[in-house]
Amino acid sequence: MAERDRPQPHQVHVHSQSRYDQGGRMKSVLPKNGPSTSQVLAVVTLLPVGGSLLALAGLTLVGSFIGLAVTTPLFIIFSPVLVPAAILVGLAVTAFLTSGAFGLTGLSSLSWVVNFLRQFTGSMLEQLEPSKRRMADTAMQVGQKTKETGQTIQQKAQEGKESTGGRT
Repeated sequence: MAERDRPQPHQVHVHSQSRYDQGGRMKSVLPKNGPSTSQVLAVVTLLPVGGSLLALAGLTLVGSFIGLAVTTPLFIIFSPVLVPAAILVGLAVTAFLTSGAFGLTGLSSLSWVVNFLRQFTGSMLEQLEPSKRRMADTAMQVGQKTKETGQTIQQKAQEGKESTGGRT
């Protein structure tokens, strides 16, 4: 019973992968039945393409080194002219880009102002429409009252003539 209560050590199982099969021969990495037709065609097609691209990359690298070797002395000899010329070209490009940016900013600002004024005047006209109608109604009422007042004055004048017997 005392042995059961005591902690038992853990057992570790190590399974090694053997590179050899049961017959003692080395296992093959390739599948046993060989590559498929599409795999063979892919290798046959891509091998020349990859090789030619690799050759072109090497030629380009060699050409770059030759060009650098030839032009480095020229850059050193002509650097008093080339450096200011490069600075001038850089400043000219910067000036053109800046003027274009300012032009676009100005055009967009003008466009915004025009759209704002269009919306403002459109809303003003819409706000003035009820006022125009009220003024027209008021003018019609004033005209009607003036007409009625004129008729009332005319009637009173007629009545005054009749009451005086036509004497003025």
